[in-house]
Amino acid sequence: MPDFQLGVNYWPRSSAMYMWQRFDLGEIREDMARIASLGLQAVRFFVMWDAFAPEPGRMDSEMLLRFERMMEAIGDAGLRAIPTLFTGHMSGVNWLPAWSLDPATPHGRFRTVSSGKEMPFGIGDFYTDEPLLQAQMLFARRLGERVRNHPALKIWDLGNEFSNLREPKTPQDAASWSRMLTDALLESSNVGATAGTHGEDVERDRHIRPSSLDAPFEISTMHGYSVYAVFSRGRMDTDVVPYYARLMQAFSGKPLLFSEFGNPTCPPGKVTPYDRQPLPGEPQPSSANRPANAATYACLQEDEMASYCEAVLRKLHAGGCIGALWWCWADYDPQLASQPPFDRAEHELHFGMIRADGTLKPVGETLSRIAGERWSVQQMPPPIANERAFYEGLPHSIYADYDRYRS
Repeated sequence: MPDFQLGVNYWPRSSAMYMWQRFDLGEIREDMARIASLGLQAVRFFVMWDAFAPEPGRMDSEMLLRFERMMEAIGDAGLRAIPTLFTGHMSGVNWLPAWSLDPATPHGRFRTVSSGKEMPFGIGDFYTDEPLLQAQMLFARRLGERVRNHPALKIWDLGNEFSNLREPKTPQDAASWSRMLTDALLESSNVGATAGTHGEDVERDRHIRPSSLDAPFEISTMHGYSVYAVFSRGRMDTDVVPYYARLMQAFSGKPLLFSEFGNPTCPPGKVTPYDRQPLPGEPQPSSANRPANAATYACLQEDEMASYCEAVLRKLHAGGCIGALWWCWADYDPQLASQPPFDRAEHELHFGMIRADGTLKPVGETLSRIAGERWSVQQMPPPIANERAFYEGLPHSIYADYDRYRS
């Protein structure tokens, strides 16, 4: 049996989502070497649509070169790369090229940032609108051609939590989109794709059906966080992520890589004020009776994070997953705190397996130790749910379904 793969989602701690504009190849190479030294095997990184495609029919030549350098750095460290295209949604902001926006579509609960400026609009229907589809096809083909048969290229990701940009009108729209782009990537790079589905895609009906969306994929992927899930029993609930995994396995019928899991770390000397982190647009919990040293967001202490990580990984492994990627590599430089997304989401600064000063957290030690144990992938278990019946019962049925899963 193949090994259970461990890896990490990557942004540099010095620049975070501004990596491509402030491209520091030296820092990136140092980080890749360190990730490899910890025994991790895969790095998922993010290609910012706004930076790479200043016009719908043109790719930025300098950014394409930087993409190649990024792939070289990952490959030279002996790691495998998962480039995520059309980013798109990231850390509570939708980063989008101005030409992709629809003046008839308000931005919704996630703000839009384009070329450094907040915009009042959201993206057009990128699943069906012909100009947007053609722009995505160009994007996929150009990147695919640059790294055709690259030894470090593990798989493409069609988008990070892409339904947060815009929900498809029908499951068929999403399925057609995934098929078209996967075919383009296979043709141009000889490597297939997956797509970044996440917890909210199963907490309510977003017109996504993994059975059809994932049909052209070799593997499925899923994201989940105990501090975000509506049905979570608390920030230390280690069943949330395995439950998401079992649902996605059941619906897609594909081997599953859990490509994002983690939680925010409490700042030194602070304690968590509540168990669940409100999503953009949700009301903040009451501040009554909070301790004087409460953080401003739901969080885990560093030792709690390490035990949470290990418990989740053991359950994902026992549940037949093929691997998991921690979110994320680094806490970010505090000097970024005044810029999006951190200016409205302080917790996004603190998800790393290393601290902002570069020192390794206990969760990083845990990931390294488990990577050294070289677990073998286990057989995928029988399905726990029927896709059609599950989605017909949403949104209320997920609470009872999770109770059944836990028992």
